[in-house]
Amino acid sequence: MSAWLSLLYRVFATLLTLVTSLPSKFLARLAHLHLTLAAAPSASQGDSHSGDRHPTAAPQNNDDDDHETEFNKKTNMSRDVVENGATSEKPASTACTNLQPQSQPARDNGDHGVSYESSSASHQHQIDRFSQLPDKLLLLIFEMVHSEARHDLCSVSLANKKLHTLADKILYKALLFDSPEQHLTFSESLDRRPRRGSMIQDVVLAYPTSELSHLILDAPLDRSHYDPDRIDGLSRSLSTMSYLRTLDIAVPVKLLPGIGALFNGPFDLAELRECSLYFQAPDDAYWDLQETIHIFTHPELERLTLKRARLDERGFDSLERPHSTGLKVLSLVECDINDDALADIMEFPAGLREFHMCHTADPQPELEESSDEINEFVMALKPCAETLETIIIDHPTLGGRKVLRMRDFVAIKTLKMNFDTQLFGKTGRKPRLHSVGFPPELETLEFFGECGNDETVTELFATALENSSYMARNLKTLIMAEGAKGLPQQIVDACKGKKFQLLTKRLDEDDDDDNVNDDDDN
Repeated sequence: MSAWLSLLYRVFATLLTLVTSLPSKFLARLAHLHLTLAAAPSASQGDSHSGDRHPTAAPQNNDDDDHETEFNKKTNMSRDVVENGATSEKPASTACTNLQPQSQPARDNGDHGVSYESSSASHQHQIDRFSQLPDKLLLLIFEMVHSEARHDLCSVSLANKKLHTLADKILYKALLFDSPEQHLTFSESLDRRPRRGSMIQDVVLAYPTSELSHLILDAPLDRSHYDPDRIDGLSRSLSTMSYLRTLDIAVPVKLLPGIGALFNGPFDLAELRECSLYFQAPDDAYWDLQETIHIFTHPELERLTLKRARLDERGFDSLERPHSTGLKVLSLVECDINDDALADIMEFPAGLREFHMCHTADPQPELEESSDEINEFVMALKPCAETLETIIIDHPTLGGRKVLRMRDFVAIKTLKMNFDTQLFGKTGRKPRLHSVGFPPELETLEFFGECGNDETVTELFATALENSSYMARNLKTLIMAEGAKGLPQQIVDACKGKKFQLLTKRLDEDDDDDNVNDDDDN
């Protein structure tokens, strides 16, 4: 008996190896054809002939109807319509509606009925044989079918309980909600079937301008341990997704307190690795980052993007401070952040590698908390000086009264900013006491805006480039924006004969590789 089991295992292992070596498109089409043939009888078994089902077929459970909605990345919910916070069942409008059991026309009691029963039994036998494939192989096939025809995967999930369970892992892996009604409907469905929460890995909430006044957001969820007075139903549904890895939120600011409570308490989202937060406020105002300040204490979060957030000088105003976090990339998009508060937060990451900060040339509303000096923000990053590899500050309104001293940033390889005056500081009445301190391992230096408008700064920059062999010995690429007057000749001459390459781009061109030109023969 053990010999037969060993042989069967080798056959399955060989089959898995052969399948994974086939081209993906060919395998997807082959699996698509197989699943279409196998799923055919499942649609015919829902009619008056249900008594003729094959005895080995598992009955459909209560989860089957939810596959009509196809919760997946870039897929909309359309089965339920939310009215005043409650769902009303209506016919589905998605492609999956074509896959529901259709009533069969009446058949004669003669040979036609016998032929139909024989065909149905044959198809059911195919389903049973297909279900016996290893779960790993079935998941691989389902992944490919899902990429080609999601509605067919919904259909085959109705064949039996095993295929239904495996298809769930693919269909519910990534979700996109582009309306609050979709999210609320799914929250109620998830409360009835909480096991699906653990299957979800990626969630996008994309309805920042939606009106929420007609929805009842504080409807209780029986299985939630959160206090209904502190967190709404939509946020509680997120707390059930215990294996969530990516969370992208762009919703009205009314949902900020509830979502903030997810991060200000015990971490149900322990597996979260990437998070993006944006809360649309009236008049496009900044939203208060204090509501979600504990997102910075998440132990495993690696990438965090904040859009149009405001943080005052209080910073992380809590007695419970983390020892270290896993944050690697922090992006601040059009934010109003106090530099002292930023310095406070930068104490937490054990290995921050990238810092991105950008804003428009005319911030609206006006910045209240942010400093107007780029030097203040660079110094706020000093707690991460030993690990930072990339600093990108695209903030045209930031001035530079002081020269940047960045010799302590020993791991920096890429530095990007708007103007040379932000790096060297504008010329003032007082004499300069310090020269620029390039990061010792700097490889790429880029300026987004026009340079050369300050003659003293231009001379200092040219001198630094001439002495780059010891001031920036690892510099490989210098990228500068070329205005109407072109690059200052002093800069061009200083770059000749050096080990690094000078690349230029015009300000009226897009920032892509096709618009960057080699400006000299280094």
